[in-house]
Amino acid sequence: MLKNRFARVARAAVMACALGAALGGTLLMTGCGKQPPAFSNLDITGNTQFASDFSLPDTSGKIRTLADYKGKVVVLFFGYTHCPDVCPTTMAELSQALQQLGPEDAKRVQVLFVTVDPERDTPQLLAQYVPAFNPSFVGLRPANEEQLAKLAKDFRVYYAKVPGKTPDSYTMDHTAASYVFDTDGKLRLFARDGQGATPWVHDIKLLLD
Repeated sequence: MLKNRFARVARAAVMACALGAALGGTLLMTGCGKQPPAFSNLDITGNTQFASDFSLPDTSGKIRTLADYKGKVVVLFFGYTHCPDVCPTTMAELSQALQQLGPEDAKRVQVLFVTVDPERDTPQLLAQYVPAFNPSFVGLRPANEEQLAKLAKDFRVYYAKVPGKTPDSYTMDHTAASYVFDTDGKLRLFARDGQGATPWVHDIKLLLD
């Protein structure tokens, strides 16, 4: 069972690396110009392969878009509450990053957890799970499978159900990465999950400057 878990994590990491490599190759061909910031994560500024916004209900049913977080750096994190390793690790790292940023800068950062498992991740469960890592974190839940599929297509996020021993014990393979928007609502970074708090602090500071 442990071996299968590691295999799933490895597959998600490989998918993230492959996407990152493809995007990096695209960006390398954008030509010369103003020297970009030295981000730790992959800079996808100006890349048109992804959606520029989202519209999803939070745990109270209120529809959220980027406009709700104007003036903040927004981290759009895809995961699910039953994730055994990568998701809780990254959420904990993001919480540590906000602590290291200090209270004033932390107020200007919004982490949004988008579930790829709305079948099990009810609004009630998300409302308990997400803020447990940090009170400021917000859970978003696609209203149905069609909305999830469209969102995944728009952001090029992979997800797939992996059957377990019982109908309710399945896991979800998914892209192990997040997307980061700057304070103007522009998509800037593709950030691999499980990288530790330091790269988050470094890149968020650059986006807040």
